[in-house]
Amino acid sequence: MSASTLERTARPRRSRTRSRTVNARPALALSTLKPHHYDLHPACASLVCPDCKTWVPITGLGTKTPKAVPHDTGRAGKDTAARCRLGSNRLVLIDVTVKTWQERLEDGHAETGHRRRTTVRRKPKTAVAPAVSQIAAQKQASADDEPGGGRPLWLLREMKWASTESAVRDADTRRAQLPEGDAPLGAPPVPLKTLHPEHRES
Repeated sequence: MSASTLERTARPRRSRTRSRTVNARPALALSTLKPHHYDLHPACASLVCPDCKTWVPITGLGTKTPKAVPHDTGRAGKDTAARCRLGSNRLVLIDVTVKTWQERLEDGHAETGHRRRTTVRRKPKTAVAPAVSQIAAQKQASADDEPGGGRPLWLLREMKWASTESAVRDADTRRAQLPEGDAPLGAPPVPLKTLHPEHRES
């Protein structure tokens, strides 16, 4: 198999390029990107190309015309060579300082650091204590639920009173009839004549 028939792969992205070509599109401002989508360290200045979503070195970082180097859309040496026409040689506007970029990175890490999946533990539902009126209503309902053959409540009450009326009246009669000469135990005798206390002479 000849070398000409081999499929070309994406070329390594060099941090510096001699190309003077400049993309006609407006400059890409770093402030429009997320802090973790670009790197301002001088040794590895780079950004994520908004068009092909790949990391691209930034050349001329210390000059007036920094730009994204020409790059392929795939991984270097692995994917098919396909030049990113929209993002290659595009000017980059460095409108974020290194200090501000680092602060944004730290703030973003602090916000997302606690986002871990946790097991949701639901609190058991406690039964609400019924009010006094509700307790009384429940007692009345339980009394009304007694078997009565479908009779109304007033009739059931009359029947209950009729079944105990004679016994109640007999007890009242016996309580009113005390035997003659008997008195409650422990009570002082009742005087039968009027007492007239005498005045002592001084």
